[in-house]
This record gives sequence, C-alpha cells and structure tokens, in this order.
Amino acid sequence: QVQLVESGGGLVQPGGSLRLSCVASRSTLDYYTIGWFRQAPGEAREGVACISNKDGSTYYADSVKGRFTISRDNAKNTVDLQMNSLKPEDTAVYYCSVDEEGWGTCLWGDYWGQGTQVTVSS
Repeated sequence: QVQLVESGGGLVQPGGSLRLSCVASRSTLDYYTIGWFRQAPGEAREGVACISNKDGSTYYADSVKGRFTISRDNAKNTVDLQMNSLKPEDTAVYYCSVDEEGWGTCLWGDYWGQGTQVTVSS
C-alpha cells in the first residue's frame, strides 16, 4: 500500500495559477500510473493529468490541455500539477491517485489522497 498526501489548493481568481503537490509514502514506480483526478459537486470524478510508469508518457484531459502540466520527482516520491489560466469550471476537489490494477491511464485509481480543494472565483 501507499499513502498519498496532497497540498497546494486554495482560492484563486480566474486566469490565476496554482501548484498542487502530492507526496507518496514510498516509491510509486511499481504502479501502472500516478496522476491527478478531480471531482466537482454533483459530478463524477474525472482524470485530469496522469503519468504512465511504463513509458513515461503523459495524459491530459482535453479541458486542461495547454493549461496544466504534470511532473514528478522520483527521488522525493512527489508528483505535482501546475495549473495555469484557471477557469471557474476548474473548481473541484483534486485528488492524487495511483493505479495498481491497470485500469488504464487516468481512468481510475486504487489508492487516493484525502483531496485538496481548488476554487476559482472572482
């Protein structure tokens, strides 16, 4: 098992930036993928940005392409999400997750952090 802890959420104005960070209790290189999901009120949880451990490829949801960037530091067991040009529709709880079962990149996860709230509002 692995424990995941997110940080960096908050309130930001439209057009602003935030950087989320996720720290894992151990190396996540033996999982299929690691990444970020989000869930807005009344909506299903969706994959936002993920990294495949198989080949290092990245996946981004269409709604965040060109605005969000996922990165990782294997030495520190961290994965970050840089979010720029934020929009009100980015408002959600953001979760860090790893895929142990092989659900598919950014389709689902098996271990989750507690989540961090991101609110984009003027």
